[in-house]
Amino acid sequence: MIKINDIQNPSFLKEMTYPELEKLSKDIRSFLIENVSKTGGHLSSNLGIVELTVAMHMVFNSPIDRIIFDVGHQSYVHKILTGRAARFDRLRQYEGLSGFQNRQESEHDSWEAGHAGTALSAALGSAIARDLNQETYAVIAVVGDGAMPNGESFEALNHIGATHHKLIIILNDNNMSISANVGALSHAIARLRTSAPYNSLKHEMKVLLTRNAVGTTVLKGMRGIKNTIKKNVVKPSIFTDLNLEYLGPVNGHNYAELVDALTSAKDHDGPVLVHVMTTKGKGFTLSENDKSGRWHGVNQFDPDTGNNLGVIPTNHMSWSQIISETLVRFAKDMSDLVVLTPAMIQGSKLDKFFALYPQRSIDCGIAEEHATTLAASLALNGKKPFLSIYSTFLQRAYDQINHDIARMKCPVVIGIDRSGLVGEDGPTHHGVFDIGLLRPIPNLIIAQPKDAFEAQHLLYTAFNTNLPFALRYPRGSVIYEEVERFETIKIGSWTSLGDVDLALGFVISYGPDVDKIYEKVLANQLNITVINARFIKPLDTQFLDFLANSGKFILCYETDMLAGGLGSAILEYYEQQNMHPNLSRMGIQDHFVPHGSMPELRKHEAIDLNHLFEELKHLTSNIKET
Repeated sequence: MIKINDIQNPSFLKEMTYPELEKLSKDIRSFLIENVSKTGGHLSSNLGIVELTVAMHMVFNSPIDRIIFDVGHQSYVHKILTGRAARFDRLRQYEGLSGFQNRQESEHDSWEAGHAGTALSAALGSAIARDLNQETYAVIAVVGDGAMPNGESFEALNHIGATHHKLIIILNDNNMSISANVGALSHAIARLRTSAPYNSLKHEMKVLLTRNAVGTTVLKGMRGIKNTIKKNVVKPSIFTDLNLEYLGPVNGHNYAELVDALTSAKDHDGPVLVHVMTTKGKGFTLSENDKSGRWHGVNQFDPDTGNNLGVIPTNHMSWSQIISETLVRFAKDMSDLVVLTPAMIQGSKLDKFFALYPQRSIDCGIAEEHATTLAASLALNGKKPFLSIYSTFLQRAYDQINHDIARMKCPVVIGIDRSGLVGEDGPTHHGVFDIGLLRPIPNLIIAQPKDAFEAQHLLYTAFNTNLPFALRYPRGSVIYEEVERFETIKIGSWTSLGDVDLALGFVISYGPDVDKIYEKVLANQLNITVINARFIKPLDTQFLDFLANSGKFILCYETDMLAGGLGSAILEYYEQQNMHPNLSRMGIQDHFVPHGSMPELRKHEAIDLNHLFEELKHLTSNIKET
């Protein structure tokens, strides 16, 4: 039996027996649990897809055949089988193995994504290009049942069904996405799980009739009426209605069934969907029994006990939890408050709100565009919607924020979770673009608190402002204390830390970096005032006028993209006012940021506090010299 770290490519699988493959599956699961417990990552989805991934590599010939994983976080087994196992100790680490498919890593990765719903469009593009080039390779898209209801998946399915390009869609059905699935399509897929009588009948008839020449002739004649048989045995599915051949359901942990189904799909001329039923988290009891999404994406943990090794410090609470707890407090007196999320109940810590107020809690599934327009409509109908959405997923709803929320001045409060750098999930998940995307949109307020107190007051302010309000908050935790009395903060107002009159210069920033910068200013005994630009839009123009007229240096420090960021907004304002202060900026340059720990990434981008204070010392030394 080959050792996992010695695997170079998947060709060895074709010579293995089913018992040997079952032993390999156990070894892969042990390997995944051992490594992901040390690095963190997406555990449950990869434990559930072991046999399916192995079977795909047995039947198909990667990299000639194209295997495209939707989202890509369930590609760990694919990485192992394509020669990357030895690098798993650096999974999601700086300059290490990506947690998603990555075209720079391997020729076996023909597509890469960190957002749901892209695989079917990508697969169709590959199939069209193949046919235009008169090539013959297979194209396989692996889509989870949580990603199938995504809007882009629907659009692609509609197009695929209207073509006759040979394309294999594997529906990985574990009855879970990140948490429990929602929606009519989820129920339709559940009904398809009961369609086994038709497929069993078809298989038995095929076996019986191919035993002799007469039977084979009869079988050929029956192929023209198979749809009639299907209609009488099982209700038509949404997939057959869309012109896709449907195979399944197939036991996703049985090699004989998988290989038979995938071989049939490979031989089919045209688009075909193979419905594979798997158990998310298989092989790890805690993961198998998880219905909340706790084991979907994990930090470092003890594989024996399941205990999380990343403990939040005493008196700290995650930013997501602070927002959620505040929403629960508001809901007691605010009967019109409605909370929406696109499938991120657990990630955004909304469990408590959903449990206490189920009638006012809406999980839209992985459908950010729909969730955003739904929130706009709720606002126009007298409700007070709070849309909780990760910054990286907010990008998918740009048109809806612009066209549906802001244009009609719908008072939707958008909680932009995971804003800023997020660390190990890398370029597909960093929330560093939302300021540049949202800032040009009229009627929209953008704010970010520096601490838990300000977060609670800003959230209160947002619900008492009759305009769209985007409240950013990062990944991580902060010291938390519940405010006794909520206060409305003046829109567009900034605050300062330090003596503005005695300062040699000013640092403008926002979010939790404000207090960190000021603490280091005090520790280094620098005469510098830190400006808390808690409103990114609108700007505090009165404060900006004062800073410009002071004649002192101004450094705008942000850990998001420079292009379109706070510094850009300040430059634009000064240009409009024909003011030309001594203003410099620090932020992320014009490129995508890789994956790695937060300290490593900040150092890599030259936006850590050490770089900031080197620049401040340079600016202050210039003052002393003059």
